[in-house]
Amino acid sequence: MAEGFLRAFAGDRFDASSAGTEATRVHPLAIRVMREVGIDLGGHSSKTFDQFLTQPWDCVITVCDNANERCPIFPARTTRLHWSFEDPSTAIGSEDQRLEVFRHIRDKISAQIRGWIARPET
Repeated sequence: MAEGFLRAFAGDRFDASSAGTEATRVHPLAIRVMREVGIDLGGHSSKTFDQFLTQPWDCVITVCDNANERCPIFPARTTRLHWSFEDPSTAIGSEDQRLEVFRHIRDKISAQIRGWIARPET
């Protein structure tokens, strides 16, 4: 979701890629709640961070605690930020209850991205 928002809000100001600690899939509920706000994640794929280690990044942002703990040191000089969001894929309950969790996290990520774009040094 963060990559989708960054691409939508910042246009070509940033080259954004997202990756996790393991490749799975883009969660269908993430695709669904992002579509609700006009962002299509249908073409996105799940990737692991190891394929990005040798690339230079000005900034690496982790968005869940597990990723922050498991994300390696990038060899090139980079700014490292951590934004601690609950992982919505761990939500339990009915589909409606899980959708509400995804929407809540989506909205928190949206606000964080908008604020960061306004002043990316923080």
